[in-house]
Amino acid sequence: MVEGKINEIHGWAAKEPGIKVEPWSYTPRPLGHNDVEIKIEYSGICSGDLHTIKGEWGPPMLPAIVGHEIVGRVITKGEAVSTLAEGDVVGVGCQSYSCLQKDCNPCSRDLDPHCPHKVFTYNDKYADGVQSQGGYSEAIRVDANYVFKLPEGLDPVAAAPLMCAGVAVFAPMLRQGVKKGDRVGVIGIGGLGHLALQYARALGAEVYAISHSPRK
Repeated sequence: MVEGKINEIHGWAAKEPGIKVEPWSYTPRPLGHNDVEIKIEYSGICSGDLHTIKGEWGPPMLPAIVGHEIVGRVITKGEAVSTLAEGDVVGVGCQSYSCLQKDCNPCSRDLDPHCPHKVFTYNDKYADGVQSQGGYSEAIRVDANYVFKLPEGLDPVAAAPLMCAGVAVFAPMLRQGVKKGDRVGVIGIGGLGHLALQYARALGAEVYAISHSPRK
């Protein structure tokens, strides 16, 4: 475990559009009073990572370190952070900041992904112009509101994909109040779908997998 604040972060970055990544280092933004620095242990690979560095969602901000299914350990934190401790095993997903102010229309309605000041974990910029970099690296600095302590007993390797793929399919089940006795159909049982099947089953639903092939 790396102790103390990291002055230079080493990672794997795309330096031109495509799927090639190569070693690259950057100086992180100053550690804010509500920030957490995490030594990354695992990072899932999301299709969004590939779409970004291939330029399929618009020109990427290069060099770009992608990765937003992140699990690691807290190595240092800002003075205002009270919910996390050094050594905690935590996860980080697609978003690393929003204002969370009561006078912000989206944030006041728990819609902070739509906050006009939001910052995505990578391929985005903070208000001071510093570019956000993601999880294909040794460490990351993130606002503590977007760092989630993992429950004891949860395998950190398996937890990494839950930070994006898992949240994407679990959130609508929560919104719809899926419960025992409900019938849930999952269309496509790939990266997201296989998680949706497990969530729906764990919630007690009668689950149907809908696929174009019997192979799965």
